[in-house]
Amino acid sequence: MESDRPVHGPRTWVVASALAMSLLGCQSKGAVSDALDPAAIQAANPPAAVANASLATQSLGTGPTRVAMLLPLSAPGSAGENGRKMLDAAKLAMTDLGNPLLMLTIEDTRGDATYSQQLAVKAITSGTKVVIGPTELPAAQHVAKLSGSNRPVVLALADNFAGGPGVYAVCLSEADSAAAGAGAIAAKGGKKFVLLVPAGASADIMEKRVANSLSVYGAALAITIPYTSADSAAKAVADMGSLVDAPDAVVVASGDSNPSPILIALKAKGIPGKSTPVIGTNRWLEHPTSPLFEGAYIATLDQHETGPISDRFKATFNYQADVNVAYAYDMVALTAGIASAAGPNGFNRQVFENRSGFRGSTGLFRFRADGSSERSMPFYRIEKGALKLVAKSTSSF
Repeated sequence: MESDRPVHGPRTWVVASALAMSLLGCQSKGAVSDALDPAAIQAANPPAAVANASLATQSLGTGPTRVAMLLPLSAPGSAGENGRKMLDAAKLAMTDLGNPLLMLTIEDTRGDATYSQQLAVKAITSGTKVVIGPTELPAAQHVAKLSGSNRPVVLALADNFAGGPGVYAVCLSEADSAAAGAGAIAAKGGKKFVLLVPAGASADIMEKRVANSLSVYGAALAITIPYTSADSAAKAVADMGSLVDAPDAVVVASGDSNPSPILIALKAKGIPGKSTPVIGTNRWLEHPTSPLFEGAYIATLDQHETGPISDRFKATFNYQADVNVAYAYDMVALTAGIASAAGPNGFNRQVFENRSGFRGSTGLFRFRADGSSERSMPFYRIEKGALKLVAKSTSSF
């Protein structure tokens, strides 16, 4: 881990891409209308809805590369608060790197998923080189389903978004965390794993990501057991006991719920134990730490990575940066870095899917062809209610 990285570290993020000139092919010269199929534009962008919308548009920078950023600036509650934090992060990144390179247009989605997808379609079809956002999950999922021959890259800021071709999931998802945690145990020799996961659309994504991570180390999922509620936790654990003998580790995904019911059921079976650890996820950390969490392992973002921008952010805006700030800063800075290395026409999937990845204030990450992201994260063990470092993040993929 680079503890002495200079303040303007993001300038180095695209060095690998800049050197790999074969990756810097210009995008198609097709017309803007080629960005999406006409039917998709008509379905997602009704003229009356856009005409009646009240847009709060801001523009930052004077560069030749046009970038759109979609944030829920006027949304109520935490969504609006996070959107305004991301706006401040964008302002800092533009001051640091982007002002001479980008023209960043920021649109207020109001936290409305339908309106957000309308703004996304508008940005995609207006000659924008990159779209940063949206933050609304249904809007990001809608954009990922759209087709077009010349669609710009979309860096979606929605939580728990799986991604899609050319529509990249920026935020750390539970699947990312679970896969990294399972891989860390497999790297130490674990071979047989069990995944307990909330039932639903994300269960298959979680299973695939964890299984792929384990396969790198010659390990495998013995079984995946979905559960539907706290009431089914005991049954899920009982099923595990009858179907799998002595797993090397149990991965517990929790989704929006507290993992405690599953952990109570596992504890009754003597898990975690000396030979069977429990692997948690970043979603656990959204809940108050419980004694039931003790001894579990979790791969999650390194809060120390944000150090280079945290001090300057607080000095500029008079409040503390958080992960939302880090995500927004990283995406604006990454876009500026690519514009610096390749110019306005250097934005294509080959560059964003560079296998060497990029280092930002959220650590080392890279985007995959399916739109998911992969992160190098520290590995922790929960001891006395706190995260104790077990292994540092790697410096390369």
